[in-house]
Amino acid sequence: MNDTAVRVDDIAPISHREGMALAETEYQRFADVLGQLQADDWAKQTVNTDWNVKQLVAHVLGFAEGNASFLVFVKAQRKGAKRAKQKGYDHLVHGMNEVQVEEREHLSTSQLVERWKTMWPKALKGRRRFPPFMRPIPLDFGPVIGKKPMGSYLMDVVYTRDTWMHRIDICRAVGLEPMLTPEHDGRLIADMVAEWTRLYDLNVSLQLEGPAGGTFVSGDGREQLTIDAVEWIWILSGRGTGTGLLEKELPL
Repeated sequence: MNDTAVRVDDIAPISHREGMALAETEYQRFADVLGQLQADDWAKQTVNTDWNVKQLVAHVLGFAEGNASFLVFVKAQRKGAKRAKQKGYDHLVHGMNEVQVEEREHLSTSQLVERWKTMWPKALKGRRRFPPFMRPIPLDFGPVIGKKPMGSYLMDVVYTRDTWMHRIDICRAVGLEPMLTPEHDGRLIADMVAEWTRLYDLNVSLQLEGPAGGTFVSGDGREQLTIDAVEWIWILSGRGTGTGLLEKELPL
């Protein structure tokens, strides 16, 4: 953890180049976790509603395959929107998630591992080459976050956050210690801190502990919060419960 206080206003947004470097590292780390899973780990329940580890991996793979192929990406959106309408979901992503898992439920655990190994480099390439004319198009990410560009937010940041958070989900479900470093995980956390404090216009001094943590000051820093970095986003993302500032969600 970096003990030097960082002003939130000084946290630079993640650029496309940096975003792709972070994505590459995260994809590799996700592959490493899959390689550590034992046979009985795949059926263990995760914090994600109704998903065991195998289903969660199928979900992450589904998004990777959509990143690797623009046609798959478009089809997934259409199917997700249709499913969301049928089920009355408030956002198409919930429908996409269901369809992704269902379409890959026939895969064995070894097939999921092998497909991830071959797919993540293609997903990274697809994100790097996402059509420039589509990058500025806004997508609605729902309450709190609102509309954000497909390129600089979804492709450069969100897909990496999603993979990172699900790596943590798997590790916690099966009892693995996740690899956390200041350079990678700390950068992702800092970016989330910047977004969170700006979303709510917070005046807070935030001390996040652990290898992915740091000390951050937003506004006049009059409110104080000390918590483990991973636990902080675990709660804000809806995976845990908190009070006070920790009730201000940052959906992942």
